[in-house]
Amino acid sequence: MPLLVEDYTWTQTDSMVYINVPLKGAKAGNVDILATDEYLKVHFPPFLFEAFLFEPVNDDRSSAKIGNGVAALALPKITHKLWEQLMIPNNNKEKKKAIRERALLKHQEKVAVESKAKAAKRQEEKKYALRKMMQLEQEERDTIQKMKDDEREKVTAEMEAWKQKQRQKAEEELKLKSQRTSQEKFKPVKKLALICMFPCVGQRCSDEASKKKAPVDLPAPRSAGNIQVTFTPRVFPTALRESRVPEEEEWLKKQAEARRAVNADLEELKDLKEEEKNPDWLKEKGDKCFATGNYMAAVNAYNLAIKLNRKMPALFSNRAACHLKLRNLHKAIEDSSQALDLLRPPVAANACARARAHVRRGTALCELQLYVEGLHDYQAALTIDPQNEALQADAQRIRQIIQNDRCSDVV
Repeated sequence: MPLLVEDYTWTQTDSMVYINVPLKGAKAGNVDILATDEYLKVHFPPFLFEAFLFEPVNDDRSSAKIGNGVAALALPKITHKLWEQLMIPNNNKEKKKAIRERALLKHQEKVAVESKAKAAKRQEEKKYALRKMMQLEQEERDTIQKMKDDEREKVTAEMEAWKQKQRQKAEEELKLKSQRTSQEKFKPVKKLALICMFPCVGQRCSDEASKKKAPVDLPAPRSAGNIQVTFTPRVFPTALRESRVPEEEEWLKKQAEARRAVNADLEELKDLKEEEKNPDWLKEKGDKCFATGNYMAAVNAYNLAIKLNRKMPALFSNRAACHLKLRNLHKAIEDSSQALDLLRPPVAANACARARAHVRRGTALCELQLYVEGLHDYQAALTIDPQNEALQADAQRIRQIIQNDRCSDVV
């Protein structure tokens, strides 16, 4: 008979349920996890953890990570609200039996469907690989044939050009030879007759020929120079469709409202000093405590400031940093998400604050081994600050971890 695990822990938000089950020295390969919308089982012989959930969850989006001796399960709620408890009452045995049977039947059907899908996917991948190989071979054959055809055409063209050049050369030599023969035959007689009949004409022709042969005086080239070109500066305003003035004005309006939204009428705050009722003073105090490593004191300062003013995103973001140091990972995720909700609309004035909130939430998710979700936050931070080399290195490390996990799952 299996030993039931009783020392599990669980936390929740409006939309998620997180359960941590200690594996008591069991190896990751020996852990069997079964999850449906209303039933959860973690079996690692001789131990067994069963949970008949208080309300249904989305089992298609549920995830489980095994590491550091703990099985961490994240279950998205179908109805966004806080549960009174994790499981249904223990006295309803018939209902538990029916839920267990339905879960096993659903799991068997899901395994059968996944097996068929994997087989079909493998067959399709084989077909695709075969088609791709045949396509590559055909492209290689076509490339080789094209190279042969191009080389043949090139050689043929060069041969034809050489033949044409030889024919033209022979024709020119023949023509030149015939011209020389005719000139040698008729030139002396004509020149002699011309001089005898018109002596002045011959003299004039020789004078004109000498003039033509005389060198012509050309002007010297102009000296080089540089032309300075200046452009009129662009002083007209940016087009209205590219302007972010409305978002900037909305952000400034929200900041002004946040400064005015101070709740100093709470009963527990009446005994405080005047400066202790100022959320800005409390924020500076929390920042100093965080810098000295006193994280609990910083959390207390931020808690009191948030009671006074819940519209300052810096309070939630800084408290998330404290929770990260204290390993309160789920609280760090909640505070970072709250800070991002308050940092809207996204404008240049709050870009750095949004990047910090994304990094803190992504770090908490990665600490919970939810690397894919954490990578999304790091990519959002890189979108805001793409030149940050530290963020680029962290994102690359997370991608490597995800790739290694996928390779281990395939093996």
